Amino acid sequence: MSELNGKTVIVTGAGKGIGRATAEMLARRGAKVVALTRTAADLQGLDARGIAVDLADVGETRRAMDAALPADLLVNCAGTTILKSFLDTTPEDLDFIHAVNTRSVLVASQIYASHVIGAGRGGAIVNVSSVSSTTGFIDHTAYCASKGALDAMSRVMANELGRHGIRVNCINPAVTLTPMAVKAWSDPAKAAPMLARMPMGRFIEPDEVAEVILFLLSDAASMINGVTLPIDAGFLAV
Repeated sequence: MSELNGKTVIVTGAGKGIGRATAEMLARRGAKVVALTRTAADLQGLDARGIAVDLADVGETRRAMDAALPADLLVNCAGTTILKSFLDTTPEDLDFIHAVNTRSVLVASQIYASHVIGAGRGGAIVNVSSVSSTTGFIDHTAYCASKGALDAMSRVMANELGRHGIRVNCINPAVTLTPMAVKAWSDPAKAAPMLARMPMGRFIEPDEVAEVILFLLSDAASMINGVTLPIDAGFLAV
């Protein structure tokens, strides 16, 4: 993936988990990373130009993306969750999760794609979704809904933006050992059935997801557009 050397890559949610692993791996391979994260303290130790932003706020997202440009590539990794049963999930919960997990991808990608199209060149976007987009995990109502919407929106993005030379793909990890996942799956009684359905017998490490993101950004994936790619240790095969 030597072609990533010298490329400018915007990574949202770069302060923690998959986003941080992706930003660190990009930097190690010579990319210039622009890291967007909600908490400035999370940028410490990251070899990147950092921008603190609340991606639930459309105005802040637009300002941050304008400041991040110009860029060659975009990774939409920011995400959050609220763990509640379906009966306890409020409209406000749903609105907030969609604002971060889905709407911020719309806003960031529109600004990035408009810039790339205006410059007369191609690019690539990777959206970090989840196997939750097709699996109804207990207590994940708002999260599952947001990731299902992200998958659907990404297919439209791939169709429309692909005509401008911008590839758009989703990755759909199963449980990856980020701080958010540790919170969601820390109960052994809850985790055991999930592990039992993963033929490889363990949860996923953030670097294992980051490797796939870098592949999809690279020219090695030049004809991959519009996929939702599980990274799930075989979870969906069972």
